Amino acid sequence: MGSFIGAVAGLLFGLGLIVSGMVEPAKVQGFLDLAGAWDPSLALVMAGAIAVGLPAFALAARRRESFLGLQMRLPTSTLVDRRLVGGSLLFGIGWGLAGLCPGPALVVAGSGDAKALGFVAAMVAGMAVFEWLERR
Repeated sequence: MGSFIGAVAGLLFGLGLIVSGMVEPAKVQGFLDLAGAWDPSLALVMAGAIAVGLPAFALAARRRESFLGLQMRLPTSTLVDRRLVGGSLLFGIGWGLAGLCPGPALVVAGSGDAKALGFVAAMVAGMAVFEWLERR
């Protein structure tokens, strides 16, 4: 049942990305272009996500199990260290250059788009390099 709910949630997330236009790299890059023709629509999408996410995380923090009876595993670390800042910088640079982040990239890659497939391949390679470095 948990896998089915996860698949439905992923489908809804992907549809939300498509409807909001966040799968269009030009829209994301327009949001990041503060000196040019700034497009505030991504800020509205982020505000909507925060409005939904804050109460959901507040509720989840008070529970030991999900509504499906699965164990709640929320992040506990509040440490802001060099690795977090460095990873955030790399994420932001990649997001700005490609106009995609992991969620939208997977949605666009599902359509067979060559640039998105390249982005996903680079993302997977980056994760593999991270895992390799972690083990060393």
